[in-house]
Amino acid sequence: MNRQAASLRSLGLMLAAWVAVLIGSGAAAQLPAGENAIAVRLVAEDSTPAAGETVTLAFVMTPKEGWHGYWQNPGDAGVPPSAEWTLPQGVTAGPLQFPVPERLTIAGLMNYVYEGPYAQLVELDVPEGLTPGTPLPLRARLDYLACTDEICVPQRANVALDLTVGEAGGVPERRAEFDAYREALPRPLGSEARFERADGRFRLAVPIPASMEVGDAYFYPATEGAVDYAAPQSVSRSGDTLIVETAAGREDALGAVEGVLALGGGQGLALTATPGTVPPAGVALDAEAQSFGGGALLAALAGALIGGLLLNIMPCVFPILSLKALSLAKIGGDERAARHEALAYAAGAVLTCLLLGGALLGLRAGGAAVGWAFQLQDPRVILFLLLLVTGISLNLAGLFELPSLAIGNRLAKSGGNAGAFWTGALAAFVATPCTGPFMGAALGAALVLPTLAALAVFAGLGLGLALPFILIGFIPALRRKLPKPGPWMGHLRRILSLPMFLTALGLAWILGRQSGVDGMALGLAATLVLGLGLWWVGRRQGGGRAWLPLAPAAAAALAAVIFVPSAHAPAVARAETTLEAEPFSEARLEALRAGDQPVFVYFTADWCVTCKVNEKVALERQEVAEAFEARDVAVLVGDWTRNDPAIGRFLAKHGRSGVPLYLYYAPGEAPEMLPQILTPDRLIETVG
Repeated sequence: MNRQAASLRSLGLMLAAWVAVLIGSGAAAQLPAGENAIAVRLVAEDSTPAAGETVTLAFVMTPKEGWHGYWQNPGDAGVPPSAEWTLPQGVTAGPLQFPVPERLTIAGLMNYVYEGPYAQLVELDVPEGLTPGTPLPLRARLDYLACTDEICVPQRANVALDLTVGEAGGVPERRAEFDAYREALPRPLGSEARFERADGRFRLAVPIPASMEVGDAYFYPATEGAVDYAAPQSVSRSGDTLIVETAAGREDALGAVEGVLALGGGQGLALTATPGTVPPAGVALDAEAQSFGGGALLAALAGALIGGLLLNIMPCVFPILSLKALSLAKIGGDERAARHEALAYAAGAVLTCLLLGGALLGLRAGGAAVGWAFQLQDPRVILFLLLLVTGISLNLAGLFELPSLAIGNRLAKSGGNAGAFWTGALAAFVATPCTGPFMGAALGAALVLPTLAALAVFAGLGLGLALPFILIGFIPALRRKLPKPGPWMGHLRRILSLPMFLTALGLAWILGRQSGVDGMALGLAATLVLGLGLWWVGRRQGGGRAWLPLAPAAAAALAAVIFVPSAHAPAVARAETTLEAEPFSEARLEALRAGDQPVFVYFTADWCVTCKVNEKVALERQEVAEAFEARDVAVLVGDWTRNDPAIGRFLAKHGRSGVPLYLYYAPGEAPEMLPQILTPDRLIETVG
């Protein structure tokens, strides 16, 4: 049935309803005199609102069995409710707020209805200057349509409510009741959706984290004529974008489309969509579980496992792993102790990755556009890591050996299961600043997997990180190949302190990039105070209370973590590179592509080791710059050192949860995703 026919059918249905009322036949005649098919009550959350405050009212609607009311856009048939107020001078009432509706198809017509009890909320503003005790008589006339599957009856309810101006700070007596009413309202989306119309189709793109459950998603358009209400809707995913596609409605010149995206279970998101480009349909939701089952899940787990294994070569992890592995050589033939320590180390690494992954999924489910290593976008975390790595570095260098604090000493000895657990947790926490080879696709897949499967991928990352230590703990032949303990281990400890000191220097630089010169100065001062405290401890080594002077130094350093300034604006990538890059924005990317210019886009962060290596080894090479210039390749760079939701959403669109990401857009072609380890030859070949 086309849209014009549906409109005529709707008109005919409404005329029939009015005739039924006039002649008093059918279901309307069966109603007792003076009784409505949908009972209406007007209630207030607070009967004594203070002057200058806003109080929430509710039209509580209770349909009789078999009857239903209508949403603000009734669909193919029906009439939306309307309220007319009689209010005291200065008092104003806002528009009706509707809960998420339901679908009801009758004779091929789609209706947006409520078949059970529901409440329509209204915000009432009480003017300032009213004295407590002033009466506020409220009168309202609500006109609405009540229908069954066979007949509709226009109805009217005249309701009254008397409030009294009260004192400020009162507690609403119906808060729990109104909290339940608000829970049924759609929540604001919080970001802008996009829509496009082409070839009679309406396509809607809604930014929703892939980790967020959407249930039986369905789009209810509040804008009339945007879609064909009765047409089926298909829903799919493309990264962190939910795509709804259906037949377009009769209006073809819409500046914006408002509506509600229902998510199942009575939940919904209120959104406003503006014209724009909608990505191609992705994974259909009804096939999502199959597409990420079996082989695909195993591939994601394998990628996470290998990626975690490669994290062990990072300069801040290798010293920890080396010393901890050598500590097993001192155990000798005690197989049970070696295995227990290996399992404890693995448990610490896996649990840390699970906690980081769970926090990432939770933040994304709440609407935050964050990715892997999100914690490193906070300068407070960077300063905490700076203090921690400095302490480890000074311990490895031999500045102090207090058993309760001698991290390096414990790493060089057995340390027990508790020490192994915390060493594994420390290694995982400092080893996850970026996505390396194999990790990108695995962690990107985790963001569109069901929650338990996603957590399994994060656990695989931690298991990969702990794998070398597990093998050494469980295979005696590997332990026998390790060098025998001796005085040389002290020299090795001091040598391994060098990469840790370099890591601390890098963290200080990152802190300066994130919070400016003032933040870096505060961080260096805190590090100096902590270093002096540790030096004091080392000078009095062996005393029963040698650690006491450390307490005020540590307290001062941790206080700096709390007060380090945070930059409010996202970091802007520096453009003074060999490639003469511009700061990334989707608008700039679209403008360059519209001009048929080839574009190279890359995303980096100051805390990403892989990113920085690629920049020095490949991106900033003169031969690469000459090849890009010869082919007129525009370069855009997105800096994710500090959180930028726009970059987070763009990464998610391309199946990535973190940096680095490298994309090449040839004129008129889909983007080519480059590997996470770059070489000059690979870049020159790509643009050639």
